[in-house]
Amino acid sequence: MNFRTRIKKSSSGKSKIILANDLDHKSVEKLESVTIKNIKTLNEFLCAIKFNFHLILPLGVKNLKKINKVAHDVGLQTIADIKLNDIGNTNMIAAERLWESGFDAIIVNPIMGPENLENLISYAHKHDNGIISLVHMSHPGAKLGYGLSVKHSESKKLSKLHELFLEWSLSLKTDGIVVGATIPEVIRTCHKKTKDKCDIYSPGVGTQGGDPKKALVAGANYLIVGRTIFNAKDPVKEAKKLQELSIES
Repeated sequence: MNFRTRIKKSSSGKSKIILANDLDHKSVEKLESVTIKNIKTLNEFLCAIKFNFHLILPLGVKNLKKINKVAHDVGLQTIADIKLNDIGNTNMIAAERLWESGFDAIIVNPIMGPENLENLISYAHKHDNGIISLVHMSHPGAKLGYGLSVKHSESKKLSKLHELFLEWSLSLKTDGIVVGATIPEVIRTCHKKTKDKCDIYSPGVGTQGGDPKKALVAGANYLIVGRTIFNAKDPVKEAKKLQELSIES
């Protein structure tokens, strides 16, 4: 069963919420214990859990294998958010280590170019793993980069950088794209073009100003939420509220 099918199965009738488990504890033991606690406490309101680069680095393969197993045992998919962007050989080695650690999918940056992206997607799909391509980030300064106009080398036509990233992602059959919940108008445009060819993952809900309902109505398939849940007075209650919203929308 491939990644896209697995996460749809995990979310079907349950939740479209992915926990951004982006903790900043300095102790490896604390990172592991709090992460496992989050999985056990919040899993019924989630379909997946995402780990950022700064969390993956200190944990290492042994700890990550343990955490990923705990997540899989309760029916969650796991995503390594390292925004991978390098030459082909380096990409493959990094991906191999992450698959070995138990991850189901990796978030990558298409700035690596279509050839490297295509090879990475092909490699992942051979092992039923997923590649989620970064199309437009959610933070306030993102438009300065992703909104830049770029000229295609062959056709010479101008387009926005995020439009080019979407074009590559769709033509190379990526499993999903990341588009910030803070820009529902871009989600809407991407949704029209994806036509169910891949899923839309939207971070930036709450703390960065993204409206979860607007993102879902615009076409987001999954919401990536971290601090809005962690910083709530009652994280379980907040996760449940978002879960219910995601199922209703």
